[in-house]
Amino acid sequence: MNESFFFYDLETSGLKAREDRIMQFAGQRTTLDLEPIGEPINILVKITDDALPSPQAINVTGITPQQTLRDGISEAEFCKYITEEIFTPKTCALGFNTVRFDDEFMRAILWRNFYDPYEWEWKDGRSRWDILDVVRMTRALRPEGINWPEKDGKPSNRLELLTAENGLSHEHAHDALSDVYATIAVAKMIKNKQPDLFKFLFETRSKKDVAKYVNLENPVPFVYASGRYSNEFNKTTVAFPIAPSRNGNVLVYDLRYNPEDILNNESFYPVVKELCYNKCPAVAPLSVLEKNDGWEKIGLTPDIIKNNLQILSNHPDFIEQRRSENEEAPKWPESPEPEQAIYDGFLNDRDRVKVEAVRNADKNKLADFHPEFDDVRLPELLLHYKGRNFPESLSESEAEKWESYRHARLERLLPRFLAELDSVQDDFVKEELRLYLESLA
Repeated sequence: MNESFFFYDLETSGLKAREDRIMQFAGQRTTLDLEPIGEPINILVKITDDALPSPQAINVTGITPQQTLRDGISEAEFCKYITEEIFTPKTCALGFNTVRFDDEFMRAILWRNFYDPYEWEWKDGRSRWDILDVVRMTRALRPEGINWPEKDGKPSNRLELLTAENGLSHEHAHDALSDVYATIAVAKMIKNKQPDLFKFLFETRSKKDVAKYVNLENPVPFVYASGRYSNEFNKTTVAFPIAPSRNGNVLVYDLRYNPEDILNNESFYPVVKELCYNKCPAVAPLSVLEKNDGWEKIGLTPDIIKNNLQILSNHPDFIEQRRSENEEAPKWPESPEPEQAIYDGFLNDRDRVKVEAVRNADKNKLADFHPEFDDVRLPELLLHYKGRNFPESLSESEAEKWESYRHARLERLLPRFLAELDSVQDDFVKEELRLYLESLA
């Protein structure tokens, strides 16, 4: 099987990956040369009856709960389809800001439907990438040949603005399939105009490859494009690894700034930030700045970097303070439900066997299936999984527990729903959401 890209995009019921729901999934497989393979995918996913969507989100996408219930498939069916047919071995899943948004929703839906939330992005030659950070670094270092949009007088990398500025087709922004086509078009444009940078960033997307340029064993300055940095220099700077972060990541210092100028400043954002190895960060060696006036484009010089790095090395107390602050940072609050506890720990091998049995069971087998899990999250998660996907498999006592949970969850979500509903301008969408709320009651 050859390597391939699978460009994908989601439309969701809100912005919170562990709480909101996927409503539309669209994608297109391509070769590594960005030529299409097969037909595009466009699927609606039934919203579950323990969920209240954000009216603002529905107002943007135009996808109503009723539409998903009429034309969509269940979450369990969706997870089976994408794991067996979409995220196949040697597939690189990617999109526009997918790493920080869509991928999180994918993990969440797989977790609550008894699939490993991570295997789809690494096992059997699978990987992931993100075109947004490719756009950021291209704009900063190799902008030639591309028209770069602005919004309100400031640089903007919004997908719909990029396509409009460069005459690329993008008929329906915030429709998942239209956004997929637009992302492929932008990727093709960068690959054609700046093939070396495109190739380098693709080959440097994995944790292992990122660590070649960013590590604490042999710390050296590196070029880094991130949404956390200033628009003034197109989100790109020269950074330096200074201390370990939680979860095996690393804290990096922005060498644009003289440490002595900020030692008495209570806020270090964004001078020190966490670089996450598994989020495909756009990093490169300083040598990329030696071509095409790279240093000038990001407003730096080798002397500035050398000077600030020397000052940083003279202040180990500054680095130690950042390390201590990171270690003392508050942990995630306790999850109110097992669906949101996805990052509370990995499954052990004994539970993995039982989890596989759950997702392979039909409604009849689930009715009499009561595995003894080691993981305390799984018994309640199983009840909710059955309630959402196979309610007919619930016993009388289980049905009571499910309804109690569902009612409490909807009550928790109701204030946000009602507050946002008042701001919806589209009369059709507003009425559909009112009817949906009534149907849940």
